[in-house]
Amino acid sequence: ALRLAALRDPRAYADRHPWPLDRGVLERIRAEAARLRRLVPDRPPLPAGAMAALAYPDRIGLRRKGEAPRYVLSGGKGAVLAEGDPLGAERLIVATDLDGDPRESRVRGGVALAESDLRALYGDRIETVESVSWSRREGRILARRQEVFGALVLSDRALDDPDAQAVALAAWQGLADLGLPWTRAAARLRARIALVEGLADVSDAALLADAGWLLPWLGRMRSAADLRALDLTEALKALIGWDGQRLLDHAAPAAFTTPLGRRIPIDYDAETPTIEARLQELFGVTTHPMAGSRPLRIQLLSPGGKPVAVTTDLPGFWRGGYGDVRKDMRGRYPRHPWPEDPTAADPTLRAKPRGT
Repeated sequence: ALRLAALRDPRAYADRHPWPLDRGVLERIRAEAARLRRLVPDRPPLPAGAMAALAYPDRIGLRRKGEAPRYVLSGGKGAVLAEGDPLGAERLIVATDLDGDPRESRVRGGVALAESDLRALYGDRIETVESVSWSRREGRILARRQEVFGALVLSDRALDDPDAQAVALAAWQGLADLGLPWTRAAARLRARIALVEGLADVSDAALLADAGWLLPWLGRMRSAADLRALDLTEALKALIGWDGQRLLDHAAPAAFTTPLGRRIPIDYDAETPTIEARLQELFGVTTHPMAGSRPLRIQLLSPGGKPVAVTTDLPGFWRGGYGDVRKDMRGRYPRHPWPEDPTAADPTLRAKPRGT
């Protein structure tokens, strides 16, 4: 600014400032300016910042956040002003002279730039960019609409209606960070799928290697809380398809239906598929229940819901261990049936009426 003031009015400059002028250099610059002016049409004079921006489009600087006068330049490099330099209060500057430090150059000369001048000069190079990304630090998806000039972000606003596919991809990044959430239902389904050879690889590593299977369920996710509450059950069903679900229901059914028609979920978390059932509910069952080709591990319960026996051979239990259980349980639960031959008895969950 001082140099431009000296060019405009050397006498006024000399009256106000103590730094001496080199009159020879000054006259050569003014003569060259006059020569160049004759080569171009007349136009209103530009502000100093606009002239500098035309000369150095890669040195337009935007102030970084914080108290230190640090800037990011449109060409991607960093620059810093000396502490106390009044230019450091400006949001936009043009650095006309840098010391060349590759990490962060010191600004030895520069001028303030009005944003309106930047937009007037380079409006066709200012791009509007929408970004949707996962923020690990904030634990949520950030959707922003930004105006960008080179490496400078001139404006940054929240994007109210982000593209659902972009949100889904950002949520996938969040899952890669947080890990897949496993509700009880989804974990049970995964355990069933894993038992059926050739159906699908449902290990965490395999599922996290390809986003395609889960993206349709992620478009409404916004935060880590949303992702942790996600139930993967329907997505896993879609992953194996309709034919896969039919095969799964045959080879590793979700539940065992008792003779009374009650469906008992099969627990596939253990090494052997397991159910819990009241002993009296299985009266009359003479063939051991299966989960596909595997015998179920049955935890038999007393009328009070306490374990009394575990078996993977129900007919063998009726012939052997049942007798000991019957002796022990008849006294504790006298109102419940304890037939000598359970294979010929009707299944029940009822107790005898009082007095009978």
